[in-house]
Amino acid sequence: MSESSRDAILSRLRAAVPEPLPLPSLDDMSRWQTFEDPAAQFESVLASVGGTYFRVGSVADAHRELTQLAAWQDAKVTVSHVSGVGSSSLDEDQISDPHDLENIDFAVLNGHIAVAENGAVWVTDAHTPHRVIYFIPQHVALVVPANGLVHNMHEAYQHITPADHTFGAFISGPSKTADIEQSLVIGAHGARSLSVFLVDDLDR
Repeated sequence: MSESSRDAILSRLRAAVPEPLPLPSLDDMSRWQTFEDPAAQFESVLASVGGTYFRVGSVADAHRELTQLAAWQDAKVTVSHVSGVGSSSLDEDQISDPHDLENIDFAVLNGHIAVAENGAVWVTDAHTPHRVIYFIPQHVALVVPANGLVHNMHEAYQHITPADHTFGAFISGPSKTADIEQSLVIGAHGARSLSVFLVDDLDR
């Protein structure tokens, strides 16, 4: 019995499959992108996506820089999860419905890892009962230990354990969209601004 056209085609495809090659090792860090000045790279990329970067020596310095921001000065409802940086005008622990956080003007939150190659910051729900706090305020500031700055995403994943948290995400820049008339709109469906404070005297 002769082969059908289908069988003939499949047979030829199988015969043409190349020999499999071993996957490259991901353990050699020299293969990954690094930067001569990762802090400058992080600042440049964050600015390109609409964020603002501050490198400060201490928590007190971060607080001083924060209080100079017009968005903080104009804020009526604020939340801070970072001791010594900003202040809270409401008790988040007393709120059971996350929708009740919709009126927050400014939130100061913890960041854990900052990634130079894409300006992203790793955040988790370790210090907040409501994960929506990273997305629902009008303005967000992330406070990150300076020793949490890494070159690339591969390096970042060496320092995080996603299974340890019910929520974790990389955040880069404020919310934005450009799918309407190809016009970039900042803050379209989330925070209107993102400020990142890299603090020397904080430890990861």
